[in-house]
Amino acid sequence: MKFKPANKIQDLQYFGEFGGVNPSISDSSTYTFLSAKTMFDTFEGNADGCYLYSRHTSPSNLYLGEALAEMEGTETANVAASGMGAITPVLLQLCGAGDHIVSSRTIYGGTYAFLKNFTPKLNIDTTFVDITKLDVVENAITEKTKVLYCESVSNPLLEVADISGLAALAKKHNLKLVVDNTFSPLSIAPAQLGADVVVHSLTKFINGSSDTVGGVVCGTQEFINDLRNVNDGASMLLGSTMDSLRSASILKNLRTLHIRMKQHSKNAMYLASKFEEDGLKTVYPGLSSHPSHELFASMMNEEYGYGGMLTIDVGSLDKANELMELMQNKNLGYLAVSLGFYKTLFSAPGSSTSSEIPEDEQAEMGLTDGLIRFSIGLDNDIERTYEMMKACMKEVGVLKEESLV
Repeated sequence: MKFKPANKIQDLQYFGEFGGVNPSISDSSTYTFLSAKTMFDTFEGNADGCYLYSRHTSPSNLYLGEALAEMEGTETANVAASGMGAITPVLLQLCGAGDHIVSSRTIYGGTYAFLKNFTPKLNIDTTFVDITKLDVVENAITEKTKVLYCESVSNPLLEVADISGLAALAKKHNLKLVVDNTFSPLSIAPAQLGADVVVHSLTKFINGSSDTVGGVVCGTQEFINDLRNVNDGASMLLGSTMDSLRSASILKNLRTLHIRMKQHSKNAMYLASKFEEDGLKTVYPGLSSHPSHELFASMMNEEYGYGGMLTIDVGSLDKANELMELMQNKNLGYLAVSLGFYKTLFSAPGSSTSSEIPEDEQAEMGLTDGLIRFSIGLDNDIERTYEMMKACMKEVGVLKEESLV
């Protein structure tokens, strides 16, 4: 039976304390035990049906976690205060001193910095590889490797990971495959393709209104219990706890994710096609020119499309900045980092979200100065948006004026 992530979310029905159609928000940092024995048992790890302290979890966080687990098709999930607050505990829970990680080389700059600069302090090393080449990935695996790490669709180059192929490698070598699915919620379901752990920055498409920072780890009940363990759980001890008010807000927005992703994808497909026709160097998984177009198509839940992210290369950072400033002045979006907002966001990732990656490594992976990353918004009249963007591109010289016939 085909996996239907939006149906799984829709089928969850919560009632508020007084019959509200939204679940009540648990505005408490600590919780009462009816007996001292129950408190003792909870600290020993038997927390079924009990709440201990909001750093451990809360009713509001569990509601959101349950919905996100249903979306990804995992046993359960644990929400966190940020995307990095989800990613870093996962890697520290799975790895210890002397262990090794094989990671995609094109990943979010914060994750790259964590693996490149921080985990070596803990004697955890990472080899960065071209994740699209399974033979290269396998050759990087050593006897010390514990984790394969990638993004379903990479930030910012939009490389697509062969999740089923990576899952087979992970199983062959007894590793854990951790997949960041931030760029492709609903469109791709990594756990259904064999991923062991799925993480998201909830800040982006899932919340969708750029007013909340959050993250989630989706996985088995055993692994999530390990993360929450009061004695050695990385999520519990590092303390990246999501506030209950924020959980409630994200849960409400999650209910419209399926509608929003369809529009993000529709608009991005339209713009990418037009930009490519105009002769711009355009990267979007929905284009047949994308090297992993067929791979994405084989993995995707078709109704949600190829996602809302695309890139163009305008040749230089100066030209990219000029174009982005003009588009912002024309009310076509914001020159801002992040993604998944209802308005289009654009940035030059080499000098912003991927600036943690050294310039020589940026060049090696194909991250050029002139690259602009677009998070396409929910514009109703995308044809109008395109014509206005095209006019901006002509004004700054990215596109030439059509010659009069």
